[in-house]
Amino acid sequence: MAKKSAGILPYRRSNSGLQVLLVHPGGPFWQSRDLGAWSIAKGEYGDDEQPEAAARREFAEETGWELAAAPLLPLRDLRQRGGKLITAFAVEGDFDTATLRSNMFEMEWPPRSGRVQSFPEIDRGEWLDLAQAREKMLAGQRSFLDRLVASI
Repeated sequence: MAKKSAGILPYRRSNSGLQVLLVHPGGPFWQSRDLGAWSIAKGEYGDDEQPEAAARREFAEETGWELAAAPLLPLRDLRQRGGKLITAFAVEGDFDTATLRSNMFEMEWPPRSGRVQSFPEIDRGEWLDLAQAREKMLAGQRSFLDRLVASI
C-alpha cells in the first residue's frame, strides 16, 4: 500500500501578482539544498483520517499556524515518482514567516556516531512568486502551482 500525504499551499495576492508560501525541510540532509528542495507543508496520514483533516493537522504541526475554519480549495491528488499519493489544498492567507514554529524530529547525527539530535521538521518558510516557487519546489509537486492558478 502506497503512503499517503496531505498538505496545504497558502497563497496571497500582492502588487507583483500571486505568491505562494513554501517550506524548506529541516535537518542536516537538506541544510545546504535550495533549488528543488522546497515543498508544501504536508505530512503522512493513515486510513483512519480524512485528507483535509490531515492537511490541517500537518500544517499546524509544521508551521505553528492554526487555520481554524478557513475554507480550503482542493488541488486534487498527485502521485510522486516514488509512489506516494499527495492530496493538496490551497488557502488564501498572509502568514508571517518570522513566526513559523515547526515540530521537531530526532535522528542519529552524525551517522553511526551514537548521538541522537533534534531538528525542526521545517526550518523556514518563504513567500515566493510563481517563477521562484517553480525553481525551488520539488519537481514532483510543481503541478500544484498550475492547479492553483487554474482554480483561482
